[in-house]
Amino acid sequence: MQPTRVLVAMSGGVDSSVAAARLVAEGHDVVGVTLHLWDYPDEDAVRGRCCAPEDQHDARRVADHLGIPHYTFDRRELFRRHVIDPFVDAYLEGRTPSPCVSCNRSVKIRELIPLADRLGATHVATGHYARVVPDAAGRARLHRGKDRGKDQSYFLHMLQAEELARVVLPLGDATKKEVRDEAIARRLPGATKGESQELCFVSSGRYDDFVATRAESRLRPGPIVDAEGRLVGGHAGVHAFTIGQRKGLGVALGKPAFVVGIDATTATVRLGDEADLHAAAARLVDPCFSDDVAFPLEADVRVRARHEGERATLSITRDAETGAEILMARFAEPVRAVSPGQVAVAYAGERVLGGATIVEAYGAARRPRIAAHEGVIA
Repeated sequence: MQPTRVLVAMSGGVDSSVAAARLVAEGHDVVGVTLHLWDYPDEDAVRGRCCAPEDQHDARRVADHLGIPHYTFDRRELFRRHVIDPFVDAYLEGRTPSPCVSCNRSVKIRELIPLADRLGATHVATGHYARVVPDAAGRARLHRGKDRGKDQSYFLHMLQAEELARVVLPLGDATKKEVRDEAIARRLPGATKGESQELCFVSSGRYDDFVATRAESRLRPGPIVDAEGRLVGGHAGVHAFTIGQRKGLGVALGKPAFVVGIDATTATVRLGDEADLHAAAARLVDPCFSDDVAFPLEADVRVRARHEGERATLSITRDAETGAEILMARFAEPVRAVSPGQVAVAYAGERVLGGATIVEAYGAARRPRIAAHEGVIA
């Protein structure tokens, strides 16, 4: 890429700091930007975490070290509206959300491009471990990062060619170790700081507590039942459960038990065996695929960020009663713990084709939780 003005999203972490340093070294006119997304009640509890209060200060220190301007923009309301509120709602509705996808889709990338325009930058750079590669026609396409253990292409699956043409991912061909070593060699502020493992806005790591404090009046206690529907216990709210959960169930069945179903309408949590978790197919909504993708589609599909992926056929069917189009993913082999609220992302080799949100999973052992009035899946 020829030298140009590039806006770099700087979180104060090692990855975005090295991304900025690389662009400066390449001769670009770099502008650092930090989005203020969240306020923390206990700053000491979140030190070293993505978006923590001290990270804004660290980002400015890195910018000063590199000799580039740095700006902070307040996007707390946007973050609350597009990430926090939907996160709370999803858990109350028995779904397991993917807030990092929502954040990149509606806050970070989509907000940074207009900011780049305001600051006269032609491109936006982030510290994501993913790559932008042109196809045979020269259109920008998203690919996995070189470091498969750190690959973050899953979280950027919604970006279209026009957006990707303006996105720069300096770490796409690097490993995490290489980035850490480079940060130390360049003596970047915060080069040895820890890596965030939990959600930036849940300092304790307890998602159920976070939801409960923001939705106390909406919590509903309900029954816990076994695979045959027999009452085996009770709970204080479905927000404390996710598909595939084994620990913290509050019941003992004398054998390993897993959450295999959550019905928010009746506040019922259903337990079952390991086999009950495996799904042969999933129903998807809100598809966001590249402009050259057509259905039916054969692809490797990841049903969560840390899923290796399974071969699947993505096809459009019609609801038997309403005639509405339904996007289905049918897996070549059963997939464990396919959870409503998560995103199914399709890959063709290294390339990301797009994705859609999971609303239901189906299988021979696993009972579908779709309401009868929603129609029959072909």
